[in-house]
Amino acid sequence: MKRAGFDFRLYAITGETYHPGRDLIEVMEAAIRGGADIVQLRDKETPPEELLGKARALRELTRRYGVPFIVNDYPELALEAEADGVHLGQEDTPIAEARRRLGEDKIIGISTHTLGQAREAVRAGADYIGVGPVYPTPTKPGRAAAGLEFVRQAAAEIAIPWVAIGGITLGNADEVLDAGARRLCAVSAIVGSPDPEAASRALKARITAREAGQAARAADAAGPGGRPIPLRLNGRDTETTARTLGELIERHGLAGRRIVAEVDGEIVARSEWGKTPLKAGAAVELVHFKGGG
Repeated sequence: MKRAGFDFRLYAITGETYHPGRDLIEVMEAAIRGGADIVQLRDKETPPEELLGKARALRELTRRYGVPFIVNDYPELALEAEADGVHLGQEDTPIAEARRRLGEDKIIGISTHTLGQAREAVRAGADYIGVGPVYPTPTKPGRAAAGLEFVRQAAAEIAIPWVAIGGITLGNADEVLDAGARRLCAVSAIVGSPDPEAASRALKARITAREAGQAARAADAAGPGGRPIPLRLNGRDTETTARTLGELIERHGLAGRRIVAEVDGEIVARSEWGKTPLKAGAAVELVHFKGGG
């Protein structure tokens, strides 16, 4: 798995304390069969030098299914296990240092708990970010939940892939998706389930159903014969059915915010947003300012 084109919808993280007596590989294979399309090894108890066996077994499993494999915390372990990348915490190795160690082809993700941290992760070159914890979770003891507002902020501003994480279950997944999430991460809701495959399948179905509804609404908005326009938004290739800069800004929930909008390197005055057509291949930058700027 290369960084180019990297994306996912359902992110499964290991958590052996949630399935005592059941084999790690069997549980994670069930999660993958159910629809998990990225797997992370997260183990805060086992010393790094003893984790290699688990990492290699998960690497073999994920290769068989064509699923990206990420190691939590340890760039060197990710390299030794031939993982696709590493996931960092705010107190872990800086992104720039991890990139130096891992090289340009590896995926680097990072947990963020505030919009400021999310912005900094984008500037530092993260390939994806975790947004949360959305709800209180035992995997992050002592950390206050960031809440749905952080999810809404990420949906409005963050252009690289990001995943909502923390306390997400089938019971609250819809409200996280309602807040703007397109990707969900779960630990106990999947690996702690008596049937991890069914749990994954149910969560993935919520995500794909939401995507289908959004696609249908976008097609209606585009009108007969309307086709999505490919463009580059905040450095990321995407598509939109918006036909003007104003429509694009409104769809990202930024119409009432303090932002500077650029199209192909030229700043567009707010009064001209609605009159500025979007052309295929355009490079659009939407810079959101808060407080004093």
